[in-house]
Amino acid sequence: MKKKPIDIRQILSGNIKKHRKLLGLSQDKLSEDARISVNMLRDIEGCRTWVSDNTLKNIASALKTDIYRLFMPENIQEEENYKTVLLDLTKTFEKAKADFDSNLENALNLWGIKK
Repeated sequence: MKKKPIDIRQILSGNIKKHRKLLGLSQDKLSEDARISVNMLRDIEGCRTWVSDNTLKNIASALKTDIYRLFMPENIQEEENYKTVLLDLTKTFEKAKADFDSNLENALNLWGIKK
């Protein structure tokens, strides 16, 4: 039996909707943030039109995600999302810790206290 080819338009549409809903964005708000018309967004989410590279970049930016994630099939995306979230959180905490340590050291130096 021949496998049905992946419909990239459906994957893109579903992922845009999913990311939009995860962020609590309406179609109106996402279209505003992505600098496209709400009708264009509805057509993209409804698989009625394709997107230019600039539109895709704007949508991904408004959804706070990488473009490639919008093309990942559901079964791959979930596992990858957990890994990405953990990596992002780790980087964020490492940066926050470095900023805290730097600020603490500066404050201690200002007060003449040695660490």
